[in-house]
Amino acid sequence: MRTLRIAMAQINTTVGDLEGNTKKILQYIEQARHLGVDLITFPELAITGYPPEDLLLMPQFVNENLDYLKKIIKATSGICVIVGFVDKKDDLYNAAAIINNGTLAGVYHKIYLPNYGVFDENRYFQGGNEIPVFSLGETAIGLNICEDMWYPEGPTTTQTLKGGAELVVNISASPYHAEKGNSRKRMLATRAADNLAIVAFNNLVGGQDELIFDGGSMILDQKGDLLCQGKQFEEDFIVTDLNLDAVFLQRIHDPRRRKEKFAPSDHEDNLKKIDLKMAKTQKKPVLPKRDIVDVSRLEEVYRALVLGVSDYVKKNGFKKVALGLSGGIDSSLVAAIAADALGRENVIGVAMPSPYTSSESQEDAENLASNFKIKFKSIPIVDAIKAYEAMLSSEFQGLTPDVTEENLQARIRANILMALSNKFGWLVLTTGNKSESSVGYCTLYGDMAGGFSVIKDVPKTLVYELAGYRNSIEETEVIPRRVLIKPPSAELRPEQKDTDSLPPYSVLDPILQAYVEEDKSLEEILSMGFEEDIVKEVIRLVNRNEYKRRQSPPGIKITPRGLGKDRRLPISNKYRVR
Repeated sequence: MRTLRIAMAQINTTVGDLEGNTKKILQYIEQARHLGVDLITFPELAITGYPPEDLLLMPQFVNENLDYLKKIIKATSGICVIVGFVDKKDDLYNAAAIINNGTLAGVYHKIYLPNYGVFDENRYFQGGNEIPVFSLGETAIGLNICEDMWYPEGPTTTQTLKGGAELVVNISASPYHAEKGNSRKRMLATRAADNLAIVAFNNLVGGQDELIFDGGSMILDQKGDLLCQGKQFEEDFIVTDLNLDAVFLQRIHDPRRRKEKFAPSDHEDNLKKIDLKMAKTQKKPVLPKRDIVDVSRLEEVYRALVLGVSDYVKKNGFKKVALGLSGGIDSSLVAAIAADALGRENVIGVAMPSPYTSSESQEDAENLASNFKIKFKSIPIVDAIKAYEAMLSSEFQGLTPDVTEENLQARIRANILMALSNKFGWLVLTTGNKSESSVGYCTLYGDMAGGFSVIKDVPKTLVYELAGYRNSIEETEVIPRRVLIKPPSAELRPEQKDTDSLPPYSVLDPILQAYVEEDKSLEEILSMGFEEDIVKEVIRLVNRNEYKRRQSPPGIKITPRGLGKDRRLPISNKYRVR
């Protein structure tokens, strides 16, 4: 039987850490060599980290990335390696190096450059035109990068049909949003079955600013069936032996290929074949095939948020975080995520009660801190409020108290958190959710002030679901039940409830999804059964609060369209939806 042992190193890179990323790559190459691996792959732009953004405009950064590629080449004795890097020719290219036994045998330049949503690759890269197929021993292998695989008539078809590739390697940095893994798996299965080829998809893992890369690397056989899959949200090393004779057998039973091989192809003239000698390796036993376990939507989202916090804090050199702990659902969930991501000893919850803070909220904040065993501080702001009121009394004389006085409380709290941050080096986590941010139900330089916004892309209704999920994996309710059932309130005035200013979140969230994420018109949203006055008011609030959202800290993206790079609307904007 003709076999090829492949390894996929699903690594967590750090953007700009050329030395650290390369060190990790070299360690996995050595591990693969020890197991007798024939071919090892790494994710897209593994040397630089993804996305490097405007670092690519610094010539020294690009040149150093090429220097580290040379170090990797020197370390490939007896093994074939595919690794992502930035190539520099007449322009910059998102590239994959084919390295064999200490020699750079070929380079693939990404053809389809995504320029939508969070992607901006046309800003930095030129698209490639050559499509390599390299023979490693008796096996023809195609190579492409991320977006190239998503096109049905892309390079994969040319590599398999015209170039005879039996295995197609796709190195990727495919960012996460909830349940994207299922659509990605369907696409890869379709490519494998349509092209009668094994597809090896190696995806990046880790958090990078607002982006999460979920890993989930996978290999699918020529029928589109899943052979093996990497873990989600953590580094993994996947090693398996591929049966290439099974690909040949499948192909000779499909007469369609004999006609399609001679049909014209858009990329046929760009096909380039590379012959490589396959090193003789001593095959050592690999780990038994792991069971592929599907996780629930809530577990997946929760793990994404934990990874996002962990990587943002650690990659930016922080050790501890602080957050305002109000006794409400949002801050409770953020505290839980932070404790799981960083360890309870690295999380400080700060209660800052005002005259309007209920005794129940104070108890809930303290109980939550106790349940998670995080550090807890209580710093009342009553005296600070009085000082502000006295300082502004002459300016506000004769005026009725309004939202101004409410916002003063939020801004006093922000001052306290930032003072603690400055004094002790803690990163401040904000606790606002997507529903509030969308309609501006938040205070600029108040509860929006901080270094990282954990649930920025989490709608309020999902906040409740995630809190319930977190409780479900414990023997006790670590998030107090009262937090889950009491009406949400900012507690900035007597008897205040969120529903005083907003529709119930069960109504608000579907409207926001339709308008913010799906770009539906007023008429389309009204056809969903919502009251016209409510829909118009929600749209008005979303439109008028772009200036607030633009000044918010970065936060983790978990929906198909977040409020960061995904949605770029002008602040000064007279257009109104009718």
